[in-house]
Amino acid sequence: MKTILYPGTFDPITFGHIDLIKKALKIGDRLIVAISENSNKNYLFNSEERVSLVRKSLFTDLKMSQSKIKIISFNCLTTALCKKMKANIILRGLRAVSDFEYEFQLAGMNRKLNTNVETMFLMSDVENQIISSKFVKEIIELGGSINKFTSKSVIKALKQKYE
Repeated sequence: MKTILYPGTFDPITFGHIDLIKKALKIGDRLIVAISENSNKNYLFNSEERVSLVRKSLFTDLKMSQSKIKIISFNCLTTALCKKMKANIILRGLRAVSDFEYEFQLAGMNRKLNTNVETMFLMSDVENQIISSKFVKEIIELGGSINKFTSKSVIKALKQKYE
């Protein structure tokens, strides 16, 4: 069984993330969307809110099947989480060439920490490659429309944060 772990902050989840989730479901038998609780980062949404937003986006807004997707939060090494969840593939997204150097180093370090885990890089479709959580938050904060970038549940939650 191929279990793919997709770690990230998802603060908030965007159509770029969702594009990668859809692609990963075509490759693996099971997908774990793992939401980081890293206390060194300054999140807009806390981990419980981010888990809830991912659930609402995938299962309510987009009507995706829950049978192959598990959504969790975590606060440990990604490789340790892979071992715990019996995941043998880490999914990482690439938007631009600038992402590659960091992701390449991260993949190498993860491989050193757990030789049973492979890192798989995927790119979202062209129309989603420019989307980042940071840009989505900046656009809504400045009164712009984010309808093309994320789901209804996220739009609602972001509007509540910035009202």
